Amino acid sequence: MQVLQVQLEIGADPTEVGRARAWARTRLTGSGISADEPLAETLLVLISELVTNAVVHTGAPAVLRMLLPSRQTPGAVRVEVADSSGRPPRRRQADGEDTNGRGLELVSGLADRWGWQREGAGKRIWCEVDRVAAPPALTAGEVSQVRTNC
Repeated sequence: MQVLQVQLEIGADPTEVGRARAWARTRLTGSGISADEPLAETLLVLISELVTNAVVHTGAPAVLRMLLPSRQTPGAVRVEVADSSGRPPRRRQADGEDTNGRGLELVSGLADRWGWQREGAGKRIWCEVDRVAAPPALTAGEVSQVRTNC
């Protein structure tokens, strides 16, 4: 399976989350995932959550990486955020109107898989969203047949 790997260094400032989203949107579009596709929307929320967690909870720079399967190849889109904190991620329980504490719950609910691993003195948090292969293009005869059957 052919996979495109791209990465972005993120500064220690929470405003970097918006830059990470914009960068990711461009890379997704370049890999054939349209910005208005549900897959793109899901990935952008996941990226926002993982980058926010890294920047807010460590106060240090991080690295965002995406691994994107080719357009015609089924597989998972993988998002990884590496930071310098060795502290494991911790799912929190947000209460009612709390504005914090839902990040990993969102990741868990939106991603097909997620986890983390130690990496040197820090860690890498990752998630994957399955991508189905693009359907093959219809031939002119098949398009004519579809129109006839409608």
